[in-house]
Order: sequence, then structure tokens, then C-alpha cells
Amino acid sequence: MRTFIRRTGQLLYRVWFYVLVAIPILLFSPLLILLSISEKTYPQFFWLARNIWARLILFGMGCIPKISWEENLEKGKSYVLVANHTSMLDIMLMLWVSKNPFVFVGKKELMNIPVFGFFYKRVCILVDRGDSKSRMAVYRRAERRLKQGLSICIFPEGGVPPEEVMLDTFKDGAFKMAIAHKIPIVPMIFYDVKKRFSYTLYSGGPGILRVKVSSFVRTENVSLDQKAQLRDGVRSLILNELQRDS
Repeated sequence: MRTFIRRTGQLLYRVWFYVLVAIPILLFSPLLILLSISEKTYPQFFWLARNIWARLILFGMGCIPKISWEENLEKGKSYVLVANHTSMLDIMLMLWVSKNPFVFVGKKELMNIPVFGFFYKRVCILVDRGDSKSRMAVYRRAERRLKQGLSICIFPEGGVPPEEVMLDTFKDGAFKMAIAHKIPIVPMIFYDVKKRFSYTLYSGGPGILRVKVSSFVRTENVSLDQKAQLRDGVRSLILNELQRDS
């Protein structure tokens, strides 16, 4: 009976997440559609996504962010934001961490999610990792958004790894982009998201979501030949933090 009650609660908690994702999108859909028509109004779209949508989901789930900063983001400056990826909740948490408007680079499959996917494909940079032309188009779109003063967010694992994997190998995209545009990489460690809301059906629950924003990794003097070294160094930084906490 105790197991049944616990599993029922975990299932309802998961259903509640999707309710919280959908309701504000439906309520604000006319305004969101208006703000997503043009790239010029993206900062206003981002403000709504961060301060209403992400806030409602995180706090409505009882997941309270607790952020520690080794270095602060400067207003109006562009960055490449990277973090470990374990959950759908990572999207809302990343929005909460950065007040600086940024654009997600993400896999195109997410556009098939009802309600969420409609706006995802309108405001994010979508990539088909199996298509070389799609990967090249990402760099052109990202360059345009960076010139507009926005930042770029990429989860460099390229997807959510299996539950038993603490941190998967990193793809090159985020690091090539940072080197090409000589902008800082901001490594973030999401400690608790897998515990709070993983992809395992009967799991999760409310609690603190700890985030550490590490000192930025500068790329001004890094060449493309050093891409692998940069990528592996950032991955080691995040992995070491996760291992110390485990």
C-alpha cells in the first residue's frame, strides 16, 4: 500500500508538471504569438518565458532554485551557456539562472511536443544532428542572434543520457561557436534536477535545485585547433563538481 501511494503521488507530480507547462502557454498564447513573429521582440518573449512561465513551473513544482555564482553575467554581453542535461526541467532552470536573454539550440524532435513545440520551433534554433546541412545552418542562425546581443544556450551532451550516466560525452558545437565568435563559455552545474524530475516515470519530488555558475572560460586566445582541449576541459570541470557532490 505504501508503494502504491508513493507511486501514485509521483505519477500525479509528473502530470502536474505538464499541466503547469501548458496552462500559461495557452493563457498567454495571443501575446506569445505576437512576440514571436519578429526577432526584434524576442527579448520581450524571453522576459515572459523567464518571469512567468519558468517561475510558475519551478515554484509550482515545489522546486526552489538556489544559485551560487563564481562570476556574474554582464548585462548586454553575449555568452555561450552550457550545463549538464538530465531533465525537461533543465529548460526552466536555465531560464531562471540567466536574466540575460538567450536562445536555446536544441534538437528538432522537441517541436513535436503539443503546445510547447509550437513556440519552441518559432524562437529556438533547431538542429537535426544527423544532417550536416542542418548543423551548418545552426551556426549561421546563431551568428545572427549573437550580433543582436543575445547569448546562446547549448546542452553539449546533445540530449539526456541514460539514468546511470552522470555526464555523457560532449559534442563540439558549443565550443566551436564560442571560439569562432571569441565569446566566453559559462559552465553551469545542475546538481539536483535528476533527483527532482528525471525521465524515470515513478521518481521525483519537490525540493531545492542547486546550481553553480562557474568562472567563465575565455576563448579570445583559443584557436579551432584547440577545440577538443577546450571541450574536454569544460566537461571535466562539470564532471568533477558532480562527482564531489555524489
